[in-house]
Amino acid sequence: MTDLLDNAAGLTAFINTVETGSFSAAARLAGTTPSSVSKSVARLERRLGVVLFTRSTRTLNLTLEGAAYFERVMPLLRALGEAQDVVQTAAVAKGRLRVSLPTDLGRLLMDPLTRIFLKRHPQIHLELHMADRHVDLIREGYDLALRAGAVDDSALTIRALGQAPLVLVASPDHLDRHGRPETLEALGAARHVRYRLDGRPFPITFASGATLSPEGVLDCDSGFALRAAAINGVGIAQLLRWTVDEDLRAGRLEIVMPDAPLPTVPLQILHAFGRLQPLRARLFADFVAEQAAALARASGDPALTLGPA
Repeated sequence: MTDLLDNAAGLTAFINTVETGSFSAAARLAGTTPSSVSKSVARLERRLGVVLFTRSTRTLNLTLEGAAYFERVMPLLRALGEAQDVVQTAAVAKGRLRVSLPTDLGRLLMDPLTRIFLKRHPQIHLELHMADRHVDLIREGYDLALRAGAVDDSALTIRALGQAPLVLVASPDHLDRHGRPETLEALGAARHVRYRLDGRPFPITFASGATLSPEGVLDCDSGFALRAAAINGVGIAQLLRWTVDEDLRAGRLEIVMPDAPLPTVPLQILHAFGRLQPLRARLFADFVAEQAAALARASGDPALTLGPA
């Protein structure tokens, strides 16, 4: 039992160091000294018989063995957190929650998260990462990820929130200057700002099944950037409908080929906790589901069927 407890102390130092990137930052997180954290990790390395970090005067990097060990112990530590949360009530939900959000959805959620959620649950510490790339939840240490689109990672638990439509938009000024395409041929010849996912341009697929892969005058991997480019008249962008609803109402953007709708995409929250999520994660997912439903109602689009699942 003593060895187990010693390993637990070393594990905490190891995990904190991986997630913060240095012994100093891990020490600040734990309220101790860098020397203490370094010694705890060194004792863990001696017990395991492997080197977990390569150290130099300026850098600290995981070894292959360290990365493999991190991937194996994270689910165990999450299970310990779940066991604690099972006996807690909503009134005492607390702890750090690392969440990955797409940029444009994050933009829409920031106001309710900071205005309502954090005040409702003051002991939950949020770490929000806003990027459209698909993070590796386990390897990168995220608790939750909100994603729009298909997910093929069978190791993750998926909570479906519903379906949300895509839409083609451009600024009225751009369409006045370059014309409003009414056919696939005209659309293919138009100027486009394209979304790139994992390095590849995302094609335009219509609800009818027709597909188009136009050339782009600007490519980027951020919905937030695509929206800005479209508003500024750079070209036609394909975006989630309710991330541009306000722009459509204000006249900053206009729907392109409104009689040829695009399909819906699934909106979902991913986690690697299994059946028993920590309470703070469940509360966050419930809140996002509520906000998604509110955005759907505000859009007034019957294709948006979002809601708690």
